[in-house]
Amino acid sequence: MVNDLYLNGALQGPFVIHSPTHRQIHTLFHVSLAESFGQNYPEEADGTLDCISMALTCTFNRWGTLLAVGCNDGRIVIWDFLTRGIAKIISAHIHPVCSLCWSRDGHKLVSASTDNIVSQWDVLTGDCDQRFRFPSPILKLQCHPRDMDKVLVCPMKSAPVLLTLSDSKHVVLPVDDDSDLNVVAAFDRRGEYIYTGNAKGKILVLNTDSQELVASFRVTTGTSNTTAIKSIEFARKGSCFLINTADRIIRVYDGREILTCGRDGEPEPMQKLQDLVNRTPWKRCCFSGDGEYIVAGSARQHALYIWEKSIGNLVKILHGTRGELLLDVAWHPVRPIIASISSGVVSIWAQNQVENWSAFAPDFKELDENVEYEERESEFDIEDEDRSEPEQTGADAAEDEEVDVTTVDPIVAFCSSDEELEDNKALLYLPIAPEVEDPEENPFGPPPDASVQAGAPEDTLAGGDKKQRQPLSEGGPAKKKARTTTIELQGVPSDELHPLLGVKGDSKSKKKTAGRPKGSKGKDKDFSFRPKPYRGERPSFPVMPEALVYCKEPPPPTHTHTHTPHPRVPPTSKVKITSMPLIQKGSDQGN
Repeated sequence: MVNDLYLNGALQGPFVIHSPTHRQIHTLFHVSLAESFGQNYPEEADGTLDCISMALTCTFNRWGTLLAVGCNDGRIVIWDFLTRGIAKIISAHIHPVCSLCWSRDGHKLVSASTDNIVSQWDVLTGDCDQRFRFPSPILKLQCHPRDMDKVLVCPMKSAPVLLTLSDSKHVVLPVDDDSDLNVVAAFDRRGEYIYTGNAKGKILVLNTDSQELVASFRVTTGTSNTTAIKSIEFARKGSCFLINTADRIIRVYDGREILTCGRDGEPEPMQKLQDLVNRTPWKRCCFSGDGEYIVAGSARQHALYIWEKSIGNLVKILHGTRGELLLDVAWHPVRPIIASISSGVVSIWAQNQVENWSAFAPDFKELDENVEYEERESEFDIEDEDRSEPEQTGADAAEDEEVDVTTVDPIVAFCSSDEELEDNKALLYLPIAPEVEDPEENPFGPPPDASVQAGAPEDTLAGGDKKQRQPLSEGGPAKKKARTTTIELQGVPSDELHPLLGVKGDSKSKKKTAGRPKGSKGKDKDFSFRPKPYRGERPSFPVMPEALVYCKEPPPPTHTHTHTPHPRVPPTSKVKITSMPLIQKGSDQGN
């Protein structure tokens, strides 16, 4: 193992190690790396995010401050990840959301649904800028890492398509074999090249601007057998990328080596990651924020496997609830946090944070037991007479020193290797208006509505105060109608069903991934699974007070003596009964 590391460039300088272990190698060669990044891998569960409806896919923005979650009812729920609260809900699609991607500056969000529609959304306003209708389901989409005008779309049984949002044009990327159209694609870290892979294991590297073939190679198993490419993922830092194949092996390559090999090259992977014991197939895999770890989610159960990229050893297995199927995995761009989706709930995995009180002040000491403290005579005096002269000189020097409080240093984790400054126009957080449950109990809030103080009837409030009853995500001025562009693809079948709609093994997923509920049948036809989201203004219906008196027939009397007179309703009762008798049939009405 030491010889392999030396050949790959991991070892620099003469080292003599006798029977090294993984821990020794990790300690020797990664101390400086750990000090520079300070990032590790998650070790335990850290709560869940419940989006009310069933979550299907999730993705972090570039800084990890916002988490976008696509749901089965077509909504996009944006979470403020620092406060773990919902910052915005966008009623994006009618059918389930199957893929999401943030733009580089965080102001735009591109989504795809199972009804073959790709939409671009303004995150602040929640408006749809434009739509694209494809003839086949969308398996994945990705925004260009640097150019926010380009989006890479992978339709089902079709060659990848490069969209240009400004002029609504598209370019179909070339493929290796016209008969094999099960192609996946991904931008590299800076968007200069597009990597595509088909079901025969062939990887093509295309220039993004000219779509010309730059390099190619074939992923083989054993001697000459090929395996299908399931996904291609690039690290946020460095030039490494991974390929998830159908033979249940994750291969890690160096992008610079791929470009050097040219066409029909034979590059060797840096690492081959797999589960040799259980032969686990992988549903989703990605890099950590610093590119030093790789996480892969099992396609059989809710389990996350974490490897160290440089050595290839398995460092952690995170187990979720037994019997659940994993749908998506996303690693936080900066912190050692993983978000996984299973059974419609977003699970958060993080490190165990231990309180270290000694870090608050340099002279603070954390005590295990009580210690008798001797107070100095001048400890609480205004002027310390026992203070030495050098200390006084140092204090005076510290007071005279000017501190720069206006210059803001850029955060290294948010800057790329070819950038020196951060994006000042980036959208890191969303403004959230506070929700007051009872305005009368808030002394600092606005006064209650005059119609409420005057005792206006409920039907007036239901029809008149429409702005107050509209949710935050759909309130405000009328939204502009988005432009819809139909993408024509030659030879693509139009009757294909998205794989997300036919999930096997999870009965809950089968019932909830078919779009918004149309209402149930049979005995439960009066009780809908979930209220349908409305379009436009709500109709105003008068609320009848009589309808709120009873919801079913009154219960039978609890007394057993027939000669006891039944109490009458007092004349001053405020209950108004119009269509339902108060006294049950069969009782003594004459008494």
